[in-house]
Amino acid sequence: MSKDCGCKAQTTDSELEIIETVKKIKKNYENSDILCLKKTKHLPSRGEIIGIIKDLRGVMFPGYFEEYSISVSYAEYYAGNRIVNIIQRLNKQIVLALQYEHDEDADDTELFAKADEISRNFAKKIPEIQEMLLMDVQAGFDGDPAAKSKEEIISCYPGFFAIYVYRLAHELYKENVPFVPRIMTEYAHNKTGIDINPGATIGKYFFIDHGTGVVIGETTIIGDYVKLYQGVTLGALSTRSGQQLRDVKRHPTIGNRVTIYSGASVLGGETVIGEGSVIGGNAFITESIPANAKVIVQNPEFKIKETNKKTNPDAINWEI
Repeated sequence: MSKDCGCKAQTTDSELEIIETVKKIKKNYENSDILCLKKTKHLPSRGEIIGIIKDLRGVMFPGYFEEYSISVSYAEYYAGNRIVNIIQRLNKQIVLALQYEHDEDADDTELFAKADEISRNFAKKIPEIQEMLLMDVQAGFDGDPAAKSKEEIISCYPGFFAIYVYRLAHELYKENVPFVPRIMTEYAHNKTGIDINPGATIGKYFFIDHGTGVVIGETTIIGDYVKLYQGVTLGALSTRSGQQLRDVKRHPTIGNRVTIYSGASVLGGETVIGEGSVIGGNAFITESIPANAKVIVQNPEFKIKETNKKTNPDAINWEI
């Protein structure tokens, strides 16, 4: 048997350093509402929201993302069961988001009622979102000769996945749900390299080809039948004023049937790209472009080239 030698364990320099570090971290916890997450409140669960995105994709496109096939006769039961489950889970996340944003003394009864209303409104929008997505699939197939089928676009195209998540998130953004819409679109951003703010307004038949590096800012407005290529930025001019610019139109408006090629940047809340225009690769646009124009980059400067008036009677000459 070993005998107690009566020796006291000595604290090492390394342990003392850790103890001091932990004290400093605790002080930061105590001094910051952000780090303590407002003490008793919890943010929505990112994992749960991602699960909702995945499960709802199965409702929108049954048979694509499950390990089993779904017959038409079973489809109604399948969709109904899934939607009930999804909406219940979404409701819980919306409640957490609303509770976190409101004061400690906020009436939970009102927040629960508001979350329930938002969830029900979202559920009613699902068929409309699905119809929009089917048009986006068609846009991808029509716009990409490399696409072998529409099924390939649904299953494989990162641009379509980013659009899918955006269209879900946008409906919640319109309902002023905090946190949840941005968690959704940042998940898509992480997976695809495509950054679409949930506040952007995007019309029907939208296609992002290749996609990597595309950025679409919060107050961007995009019309119908628009096509973007990789590396396109629809952004703001200087945002040094920070929060003073909240709710101010900071990002451009893109008209119907516009094509913007890779690497182009279109910036500014007053910038409007006219209907039917084409923006060439690597263009840097900070002022409005008229309808049916073509912007061609010719280093070190760019100019507007006249469109063929025989096929486009509205085409004009316009120089920068």
